[in-house]
Amino acid sequence: MTERNKYVKRSRISEWKFRELVKLFSLDLDGVQIAALTHLNRNTVNRYLSAMRSRIAEFCELESPLRGEVEIDESYFGGRRVKGKRGRGASGKTIVFGIFNRHGKVYTEIVPDARRKTLQDIIRGRVELETIIHSDGWRGYNGLVDLGYKKHFRVHHGKNEFVRGKTHINGIESFWGFAKTRLSKFRGIRKEAFYFHLKECEFRFNYRHENMYQIMLKIFQNNPLN
Repeated sequence: MTERNKYVKRSRISEWKFRELVKLFSLDLDGVQIAALTHLNRNTVNRYLSAMRSRIAEFCELESPLRGEVEIDESYFGGRRVKGKRGRGASGKTIVFGIFNRHGKVYTEIVPDARRKTLQDIIRGRVELETIIHSDGWRGYNGLVDLGYKKHFRVHHGKNEFVRGKTHINGIESFWGFAKTRLSKFRGIRKEAFYFHLKECEFRFNYRHENMYQIMLKIFQNNPLN
């Protein structure tokens, strides 16, 4: 009988073996590499990775940046490129809205569209009114001042303006670059799994300067995997 594992309910692997799996996952190895190094079945590894991503996503939802100075932007993931269309003009892509706190953390949310109401609903639910907001000139961000966000500053990329004093969205754009580069290694992600991979990117970006292995263990101990 397998010894009790405080990180997993009804675990079929030992706590030591699970910690090894988490260690390799924290180093961003993929399922094939982890299975080879742990000598675990690939399907078993994938089940644990899916469960860990689910817990990480739950953790990220409680870590959203709400105050101070933030940058907001949307980005487009996946889908096939339509000739002549990029970014907001592209079709068949997953739209992700992001809020980047200039202290270094990001929050992301998949959205059905980039219309004003959609984006404003998220901003109102996640960002305090006293927050300084930086964005580009997208019309979806019109009207934030009328909602009570008196410190909304913009750069207009369409006019080749990318920095105006302290106003820019370089922080959130650095996250988009990180996430897209990282996700490209999977060579396609099932639509139903994209949210969990996105949140994993968010987590890895937010804790890139910390001991990710220890943070993961604490998350799984506080909320064991099923």
